[in-house]
Amino acid sequence: MNLDQEITRLLDIMPASGRMFAKIINKPQQNQVIVAPTPKPWSQATRPLYINFDLWRRLSRGERDLLLLATISQVLAVQWFKPNIYHAIALAGITGVVVQATQKDPVGIVVAGGLSAIALTQIWRNNRSLQRYLEADEKALKIAARRGYTEVDAARHLLSAIETLPELENRPGLDFVELLRCQNLRVLGNISPVGIPENVRKQ
Repeated sequence: MNLDQEITRLLDIMPASGRMFAKIINKPQQNQVIVAPTPKPWSQATRPLYINFDLWRRLSRGERDLLLLATISQVLAVQWFKPNIYHAIALAGITGVVVQATQKDPVGIVVAGGLSAIALTQIWRNNRSLQRYLEADEKALKIAARRGYTEVDAARHLLSAIETLPELENRPGLDFVELLRCQNLRVLGNISPVGIPENVRKQ
């Protein structure tokens, strides 16, 4: 595998928004095949994707394509500033901290700061929730359909890639989120009729 050619190919199959923000970086010292750190609110310009190409080359082309598309879809789905109730609470808490600080009220500062911290923690959890991973996988299948894959084949390639990761990364097995992602992909790949209950999906 020629490293430069593979990186160029991966950039080509990304959606336009991925090419704008993503930067693929070879990181042979990492244990994981691909790592995409959750982007910080203050650093929205570049979304690095760290790939261990020594492990990456052991996946089939279809597995590599779908794993990349799922990963970039997860990263692009992180929205720190999309308004919702937690953003409103966080903003109210930060405003409260400022007001209480001007009034030199330590109790008020602690209460308002705690409110902000709880809201910001919930925003972080929402960006890392199971639902976000499932939505990213499904978005990856749609992008793959525009790259010549059928939805069923794309689902099976991504399923195979996720199931192969523990062996490549010397892990004992799939984690909880990966197991549920695999079950969802089995449904989309016409392998199993048993889907994920909606109440579990929204966790």
